[in-house]
Amino acid sequence: CWACEKGNFRCSMARTPESALECFLEKHHDLVIIDHRHSRHFDAEALCRNCHINLWVLTCVLFLRPDREEASVMPLINAGFNRRYVENANMMACYNELLQLEHGEVRAQFKLRAGNAIFTALEQSQEAIEITSEDQVIQYVNPAYESIMGYQQGELIGKEIMEVPKSEKNKPDLLETINSCIRKGKEWQGIYYAKKKNGDSIQQNVKITPVIGQGGIFFSPDIQSSKHKDRRKGSLDVRSTTSRGSDGSSQRRHSSMARIHSMTIEAPITKVGSSPSPMALRRLSGNEYILATKQPHHIPSHLTTPLSLNDIPPRIAETMENEESWDFDIVNLEAATMRRPLTYLGMKIFSRFGVCEFLNCPEATLRSWLQVIEANYHSSNSYHNSSHAADVLHATAYFLCKERVKQSLDPIDEVAALIAATVHDVDHPGRTNSFLCNAGSELAILYNDTAVLESHHAALAFQITTRDDKCNIFKNIERNEYRTLRQAIIDMVLATEMTKHFEHVNKFVNSINKPLAESVKSILTSPENRILVKRMLIKCADISNPCRPQELCIEWAGRISEEYFAQTDEEKRQGLPVVMPVFDRNTCSIPKSQISFIDYFITDMFDAWDAFADLPNLMQHLDNNFKYWKGLDERKLHSLRPPPE
Repeated sequence: CWACEKGNFRCSMARTPESALECFLEKHHDLVIIDHRHSRHFDAEALCRNCHINLWVLTCVLFLRPDREEASVMPLINAGFNRRYVENANMMACYNELLQLEHGEVRAQFKLRAGNAIFTALEQSQEAIEITSEDQVIQYVNPAYESIMGYQQGELIGKEIMEVPKSEKNKPDLLETINSCIRKGKEWQGIYYAKKKNGDSIQQNVKITPVIGQGGIFFSPDIQSSKHKDRRKGSLDVRSTTSRGSDGSSQRRHSSMARIHSMTIEAPITKVGSSPSPMALRRLSGNEYILATKQPHHIPSHLTTPLSLNDIPPRIAETMENEESWDFDIVNLEAATMRRPLTYLGMKIFSRFGVCEFLNCPEATLRSWLQVIEANYHSSNSYHNSSHAADVLHATAYFLCKERVKQSLDPIDEVAALIAATVHDVDHPGRTNSFLCNAGSELAILYNDTAVLESHHAALAFQITTRDDKCNIFKNIERNEYRTLRQAIIDMVLATEMTKHFEHVNKFVNSINKPLAESVKSILTSPENRILVKRMLIKCADISNPCRPQELCIEWAGRISEEYFAQTDEEKRQGLPVVMPVFDRNTCSIPKSQISFIDYFITDMFDAWDAFADLPNLMQHLDNNFKYWKGLDERKLHSLRPPPE
């Protein structure tokens, strides 16, 4: 209270969760602080969620007593808390914390609210509005645009502007004139013809204004030729176009185009897309596949993806310099790419293995494919997101370079392995097969409760790839080669299902390792055994976390534990069978769970894979990590790390 008075903040106090929620609903505070130091008789996370349900742009802080053992903040983040504040008797420390909240989170929330208001207005506007990303990929069109231009939202979102038909009525030099003005930082206004879906041209009065942002003026790209696109950095186009009738014969309305800095507007776009309201969901939705929630199938706009490897930003390129090493840090790449590591790492690894040359596809097609695949991973999952896919792709590429593996596989096998690794968990809902079956999900019904997720990953990957030529990496290969490649990819993705784990490992040991020990080299190249090698390869890549350097091993252990905790929480809320009772966030020992996982699944499999591929560094990491978890368990610690000394 002293800190609030000193900062001249208006403050309300409540003693119970019910009165707190009632007070919040009445006044809609900008900052909510929940004091959880002394009372364990109410659910702080539930109260936070209830506040967010009624006002989704909100700063929420949890006030706690200092604990002897540091706990993960992920449950608090998932509940909607922005900050955790540990009790401090120094009043000035409280005041400073309040000031940081005001100038940090609270001001950011004001911007998000303003952005949400803007997009609500865009939905209701009678002007046709189109928003594109910095690389000219359409992100949004409003209902007025659909009505006037004749397109549906799903037909446009994710497409580049160049793919939308242009009117022939514009003067040949018009686009160059526009670009010339924009390059000089001048605004352009004039008549521009657009083509409706039915082929009619409509006349528009368009105003284009360059806006100064980070890095200087944003230059409009030359859209006359897709071969000579200028990369725009950190911008969004907000284009408003309206007309009545066609061929300019009826009333025309004034329309405008503004260039807005993407970092200013990116957060509201993201929030609108994830908002629970049906209207908000519609705003950025494309073709959707229904799981527990809907996942928009569009390419995010918050970071420009390079047109080629030569265009990769220096910081990202530097992060990927050692990607051929097993100790490569995927978490650093995740941070450098703003949680889009799969596209960047995929471009580099696929280039190294000559995938475009094998598939006879342009690099731009591969880039679009990687973008759309990554967009269909759920960034909200703590573990099964595109960073995990990138990690598995990295491990797959590493294994493919081992001499014995290279002797066993053909180029088509290598390409299949890289593609399978990239797509192997696409659209994963963050829940296990058992959960989906128990919940009676649409996917479980569709796939008869058998390999539900793995079947979905494989099927969706091919649906996404083949439905649009822009990202169809298989378009230019022969039919028979496509069938062979497709079958290999499907087989590898299905091999990641853990119910068949011991079957795959035993077949590999009996069919390959034992004959190799007897110097029967011919077994390496038989078609049947190549299949076993590919299955073993992707299985080891998929669950190689315990064989990574210790810090990465700990990071992944924390992420998978949090995802399993969230599933257990949901099973309890819905009254479903708890399929992994050990992963209860209130009782779970993460060291014990890791020890069990290593003992049960990892040791025998990697012993066999090491005997085949020769991986002493992985086995050393595995031994070190096992000792680390054992040490924590012997100290009866349940956390990822020991408490600070």
